[in-house]
Amino acid sequence: MKTNNQLEKIKRDQLSEEDDQIWVYDSSVDHKGNLPLRASTGVWKSSLFIIAIEFSERLSYFGIATSLVIYLTKVIHEDLKTAARNVNYWTGVTTLMPLFGGFLADAYLGRFSTVLISTVIYLLGLSLLTLSTLVPSLKPCGGETCEEPRKVHEILFFTAIYLISIGTGGHKPSLESFGADQFDDDHPEERKQKMSFFNWWNSGLCAGVIFGVTLIVYVQEHVGWGMGGVILTSVMAISLAIFLLGRPVYRFRAPLGSPLTPLLQVIVAAFRNRKLGYPPNSSQLHEVQSGDKFQGRLLSHTKNLKFLDKAAIVDERDNSEEKQGAWRLSTVTRVEELKLVLNMIPIWITSLPFGICVAQASTFFVKQCGTLDRKIGNNFVIPASSMFCLSAIGMIISVAIYDKLLVPLLRKITGNERGISILQRIGIGMVFSFTTMVVSALVERKRLDHTTHPMNVFWLAPQFFIIGIGDGFALVGLQEYFYDQVPDSMRSLGIAFYLSVNGAANFFSSFLITIVDQITKKSSGKSWFGDDLNSSRLDNFYWLIAGIVAVDLCVYVFLARRYTYKSVQKTTVADCHDVKGRDVSSAV
Repeated sequence: MKTNNQLEKIKRDQLSEEDDQIWVYDSSVDHKGNLPLRASTGVWKSSLFIIAIEFSERLSYFGIATSLVIYLTKVIHEDLKTAARNVNYWTGVTTLMPLFGGFLADAYLGRFSTVLISTVIYLLGLSLLTLSTLVPSLKPCGGETCEEPRKVHEILFFTAIYLISIGTGGHKPSLESFGADQFDDDHPEERKQKMSFFNWWNSGLCAGVIFGVTLIVYVQEHVGWGMGGVILTSVMAISLAIFLLGRPVYRFRAPLGSPLTPLLQVIVAAFRNRKLGYPPNSSQLHEVQSGDKFQGRLLSHTKNLKFLDKAAIVDERDNSEEKQGAWRLSTVTRVEELKLVLNMIPIWITSLPFGICVAQASTFFVKQCGTLDRKIGNNFVIPASSMFCLSAIGMIISVAIYDKLLVPLLRKITGNERGISILQRIGIGMVFSFTTMVVSALVERKRLDHTTHPMNVFWLAPQFFIIGIGDGFALVGLQEYFYDQVPDSMRSLGIAFYLSVNGAANFFSSFLITIVDQITKKSSGKSWFGDDLNSSRLDNFYWLIAGIVAVDLCVYVFLARRYTYKSVQKTTVADCHDVKGRDVSSAV
């Protein structure tokens, strides 16, 4: 027979579970600043508005990015090496800017406000880009053709595309993390939906890519660059309005101040406590108590990077823990957050060769398309940039198969809620990237043997499609990894870390081109990168990248097998209030 205390506890637990089904206790608020109702906010009802603006941003970005190398060579008359480097520099800046944007979102502005401000900057860049191709005095040439473009056009053009970089810097990390924030990690059903969110987010993204590299590129080549700009600017303005319409159903999170300060406090505290002895049991390390107010989830102690545990050791020479400030004593959760960030560094580094493979698709792959027979029938010619849509199609197919077929099957086999671990998914994508470079090298060798009678452009279809499948595993996996494994207060920065993989990879790709160009020119008298593709040896360059990826994959597997994932305690302590401002932390 149960005692009165046991019955009372069961009753309290039942009330807590019922309350949890009505309200969302994850530190988020609704648009009025109140505790969100689970039934009327968040999940797919709000995510669809967010995916809509991501569609338009990717439409704009890839409508510009995939044609950029062609615009620089045909309109601004840059040579292939200079154009490829400029594309890589721009792509690198565009994908590294989110580190700054993500920090602002997490620390000061909040994700919704950052998306709003950055979208306005993005619109300004698109407007300037459109003006530079429509206003007669700002066009590249006074007539139909010219030897060199007007200086004012170059200045306005590069200003516009780098404004788009700045806009992307705030837009990308904030929007994706804002979308993932619509799902409650502590609610079993919403947690599963969040795993699908990253898959379908990328499907919406790929839909934007497909229209960007087909419809927009076709308009640019056959109607005019100016009309392409008008379409992109209009779609972005409409999607911004749609995004604002979803405000009543969004879940918002307030910025918590600099997420870097607690990490620095752990380092300082660990150094100051370096002479203290470890307690016999990790449970004796300092952690917030159930009565304390702590924003976020508590993390379980892990055994790696043990020297950082010094930061959570209470100095017995002081009479109480309260006398030791945050720069002298940290909680186990803060220590574990720093461990998470440090554990990410090797994974980030070993992801770079994958990013280098991806960088080739928007530069050399597209340029290769321009040298091949792109005719369908007698009259229609496929724009070279449109072949990039095969990469997006490959990604959509792989994501759909993974989400709807593989994950349910793998859940039954492995017992893992995700089917396979995040790092396993990324590793599979890396294998596909290696395969892409091998196929690319073989096809390029064959292309060089048929320069007098160009091959059909669909010889390049396999390399586009395979890299798309690799994206479906590795890119989506990297998004989920960097969002899920960072501290809760750094989730916009987490998405920025993911984006910075591609950004840094583009810089490394440019650096690799420069080094290979100099070495091959010095050793054999002829560079692998000539004035055009027919005088180049891209096949050798692709084999070099394949070799780098193969070595990197071995290192990645070694690291992944020893990786320790974030471990969240079952009991969450939160600073929550109900809609009338009453403290509801006891109900969590």
